[in-house]
This record gives sequence, C-alpha cells and structure tokens, in this order.
Amino acid sequence: MDLPCYHGPLSKKDCETLLLKDGMDGNFLIRDSESLPGVLCLCVSFKNLVYTYRIFKEKHGFYNMQTAEGAPKQIFPNLKELISAFEKPNQGLVVHLVRPVKKTSSRRPWRRSQIKLDGIYENSSSDYVEVLP
Repeated sequence: MDLPCYHGPLSKKDCETLLLKDGMDGNFLIRDSESLPGVLCLCVSFKNLVYTYRIFKEKHGFYNMQTAEGAPKQIFPNLKELISAFEKPNQGLVVHLVRPVKKTSSRRPWRRSQIKLDGIYENSSSDYVEVLP
C-alpha cells in the first residue's frame, strides 16, 4: 500500500504510543485490524485517547468507514480520498484528521540479533561437548 500513514500489522499498544507521544489531537494513522482479517483501522488521537474506526473494502476496490451513529455512509474510491474527506471538521469522527503519523523505515516489528557461535566450545573435533556441573 503506497500510503505513508499506513503502518501494516501494528499492535494497538504500539499505535497508541505513536499517536499519543506528543499530546496533539488529530494525529492519525492506518493499521491492519488485529481482530478482523482484511479490515483496516483508522486510528486518531483526541484528548489523550485513541479512537479507532474500521475501514472496510467494498466491491471493485472501494472503501467505506464506520463513523458516528447516524452519519451517512460514504464510499471512497481510495484511501487518499477517504483521508482527505475526514480532514474536514464535522464528518462523523471525534476530531478531524490533522497530522498523519508516517511509518518510518527504521522501525521494525522485530529485531535480528547476531549471535557469534565460533569459539564458544573451545577447539574440539568432537560432535559432542562436555557439560560441566
């Protein structure tokens, strides 16, 4: 997905950390839903809480989002237009979208550690090592 604010399989906890770290209302990002496969979540900060809205993919690649009860259902041809629509106030979100939190390439969901095994077992040609008590 070619959207800088899309973070992929980001956990709810990591999402909250990213959105709340500067205390600004309207920070937002999009992540994969942890509970519903194939569903996206638009997460937005407001008053030190993170509100999550589910984005469903419709037929023919269109998107719709669950917003406030009673708000009209809107269909969007792509996620950029969905975001653009909710950057305007009073569109059914707790607060309008102000600042995208972009995914950085340096953040990894896992870290690779390198373990050097050479020389740990002394110099031995045996397939076994002696374990000392």
